[in-house]
Amino acid sequence: MADNDLGSLLGNLLGRGSHSGSGKMLGALFNAAGSEAGNPLEGLLVQLTDGGLGTKVASWVGTGENENVSGAEIAQVLPPGLLALAARTGGLGEVDAADQIAETLPVAVDKLTPEGQTPQGALEELIAQQL
Repeated sequence: MADNDLGSLLGNLLGRGSHSGSGKMLGALFNAAGSEAGNPLEGLLVQLTDGGLGTKVASWVGTGENENVSGAEIAQVLPPGLLALAARTGGLGEVDAADQIAETLPVAVDKLTPEGQTPQGALEELIAQQL
């Protein structure tokens, strides 16, 4: 699926419309993370966990309260070039992109993991189930 299609689905999931910059940025992150892991959601969550955000990621996946994350934390743990890609995709600078990702990523992950665990399957199908 094309990046913009995934971005549109994520924008709808977030309730911000199909042309949401946030959805497009998250779509770029998921697609880039999933290219090696196979499952884009799981790939991104592993990267964030390996970068030191494991407790926060676990709260987003779990069924309890989501822990907040800062844009600075997002910028610190994303692999080189990934934040730049997301920023370009969303038409923002890297600092603003990191802040927007920090605001929307926990919500997206929470909605994509309603059972408290990372589901398997195509990300597009997982999003469609939540819409």
